[in-house]
Amino acid sequence: MMALPTPPPDAPRRAAPPSADDAGWRGRVARAFSRAAPHYADRASAQRAMAATLLERLPARAEAVLDLGCGPGETAAGLKERYGTACRVIGLDLAPGMLDEARRRHGEPVRWLCGDAAALPLSEASLDLVVSNLAIQWCPDLEAVLTEVRRVLRPGGRALINTLAPGTLAEVSHAWSHPERPAGLLAFRDAGEHRRAAWAAGFRRVDCREHAARFHYPDLAAVMASIKGVGAQVARPGARLTRADLARAARRFETLRKPDGLPVTYRLLTLELST
Repeated sequence: MMALPTPPPDAPRRAAPPSADDAGWRGRVARAFSRAAPHYADRASAQRAMAATLLERLPARAEAVLDLGCGPGETAAGLKERYGTACRVIGLDLAPGMLDEARRRHGEPVRWLCGDAAALPLSEASLDLVVSNLAIQWCPDLEAVLTEVRRVLRPGGRALINTLAPGTLAEVSHAWSHPERPAGLLAFRDAGEHRRAAWAAGFRRVDCREHAARFHYPDLAAVMASIKGVGAQVARPGARLTRADLARAARRFETLRKPDGLPVTYRLLTLELST
C-alpha cells in the first residue's frame, strides 16, 4: 500500500467503491501504487504486521501459489523461501511500478505478473493456494474477484485473504471531518458482504473473522504516511488543503492521543476459503 512522507495535498473525501465500469479507477490506482513502489517496503510496518497474522495460517505444503496484490514482493519472496524450489510462486499486481520493484529486490525465482484481480491471466485449476494481504478492498467487483480466485484454485485449494472492514481508520475520519466537508475514505465492505460473495463464487468452506489492529504514530504526518494506499486518498480527487485545514486536523487528532502516540485502527477481515 502506498505511503508518503508528508501530509497529502488532497483532503480525504467520502467515496463509495468505484463502479465496475469506471475505466479510470484502475489506472489511477495502478499509477498511485507505482509511484509509491520505491518507498513502500520502508513505510509499510502496519501492513507487514497484518500480513504476519495471515501467514500464520499457511498450509504445510504447496506446489503452486499466487500472491494476489503482491506489491514490492516481500510476501511472494517469503512464500518461495517457505515452500522451496519445487513450488511455483506467482506475484501479481495491477501496478507495473510495484512489479519493477519486486524484480529489483527479489529477482526471478518468483514469476511476476501484471494483471487485474477480477480477470486473472491464469489457467483454471492451476493453483493450490492464493494469498492476498490488503489488496481486494481496491477492487470494484468483489464477487468477480472471488469468482476468479475460485476459478484458478484446484479442488482442495485454499485462499487466505486479508482485507478491511467498516470502522477502519475511524480516527483519521474524525480528524479530517469538517461541517461542510465530511471526511471520507474508501468505503469498506463488511464481513457479511464478503461471506455472501465467497459463497456465490462457489467456495465449499467460508471462514471470515474480524478483529481490530491498532498502531500508534508520533504525529499527523506519520499517520498520513502510514495509511496512504489503504483507502485514504486515491478514491477521488479532492480540494487542495490549506495550512488551516492541516492545523485543524492535527488539533482534532491530538484529542485522541494515547501514551504510545496517535492511534490508527484497522478493522481487519481475514478470509479462509476452501474449494
